[in-house]
Amino acid sequence: MRMKVFSQKNGDPSRQTAWGCFTANMAVPGFGSLAARRWSGYPQAAICFLGMGLTFIFGAKFIVWFLNNWTHLHDPMADASSTMGEIWHEVKWALLGFALFGFSWLWALVTSLMILASAKTIPPPKIVASTKTDV
Repeated sequence: MRMKVFSQKNGDPSRQTAWGCFTANMAVPGFGSLAARRWSGYPQAAICFLGMGLTFIFGAKFIVWFLNNWTHLHDPMADASSTMGEIWHEVKWALLGFALFGFSWLWALVTSLMILASAKTIPPPKIVASTKTDV
């Protein structure tokens, strides 16, 4: 049994559904695109989770390394350029994770704006006033 996502027959979402997809994409890139039946949601989600994984794993390793090297890194007699080189060597993979997540988020933002642009405006239901006066 297939789940019906949209009320329109041609696949374009309603404005309300498009805003829901937009919100989902801004929270977790790719998921709103998938809800809107866009193939781009798969690589967006994959890049998002890859970026989060790299950031978490290498960010945690960097924090441990930084705390273990606290005295060396804060030594006023240490060479600043070699210290920065050491820091870069330890933090570059975590920063790559940030960059990948940012890329997937921007891609999801563009996709969300395209979904909003293609959304159909459903007119509100007409309210018919009754002229009957029964007392």
